[in-house]
Amino acid sequence: MLFICYPKCTTCQKAKQWLDEHGVAYDFRDIKEDNPTEDELREWHARSGLPLKRFFNTSGLQYKALHLKDRLPDMSEDEQFALLASDGMLVKRPLLIADKGVLVGFKEAEYRQFTEE
Repeated sequence: MLFICYPKCTTCQKAKQWLDEHGVAYDFRDIKEDNPTEDELREWHARSGLPLKRFFNTSGLQYKALHLKDRLPDMSEDEQFALLASDGMLVKRPLLIADKGVLVGFKEAEYRQFTEE
């Protein structure tokens, strides 16, 4: 599994603690230092089954500074992927990627089900 997060994010810290406490093996990637590429984001989005908007960190400073709440509905999917790939801080985190799928954000029940199957 690949665990992508921003170490200073409290939600990411909770997710990492949960993974560690439950003995889940994962590779760690700092989203600010190693931003997901457009190709990665496209693949993960397809595998997640989620709307693309769920991949945006809507509570982040960059999201608000760029007025994305108003701009996203008028942007094409290609433009949205390019924007997400331009700055890791725009991407919702944590991301947990495995062969069977992709989780965006942290909900303990989802993590439990995802890692136990």
